Amino acid sequence: MEYNVTAERIDAHGSLAKTKDASVVLDTDVAGRRDAFNPAELFLASIAACMIKGIERVTPLLKFELRGVEVRLSAVRQDAPPLILRVDYELIVDTEEDDARLDLLHRNVRKYGTISNTVAAATTLEGAIRRRAQDTASTA
Repeated sequence: MEYNVTAERIDAHGSLAKTKDASVVLDTDVAGRRDAFNPAELFLASIAACMIKGIERVTPLLKFELRGVEVRLSAVRQDAPPLILRVDYELIVDTEEDDARLDLLHRNVRKYGTISNTVAAATTLEGAIRRRAQDTASTA
């Protein structure tokens, strides 16, 4: 399988990435901009998308019932040389499934994620899965 993206500089404040029928505005301004993802944020969003897509893929196979999923990520960056030292994540699942089934879901997400496996081979990728508290279930 191959993936293709093209990106083009729009001006000194941003760029545009395209694939298929989709486009994403990129924060490539040296000063930064609040209305677009910078490269590190895109990196984290890619991991989140991989994990959510993995959950979408395995829940029917596992017959795992859920109402929603949230992924929270943070990265630690080193300045010299510039690189991401580690990525920490939390998978928050709105479900009634028991802890053993929640752990099974987490193992499947970690085992079969193309992006998460690539990241884990290059840097530290650590995280946990937990059930969403009932009083905050409507935000998933």
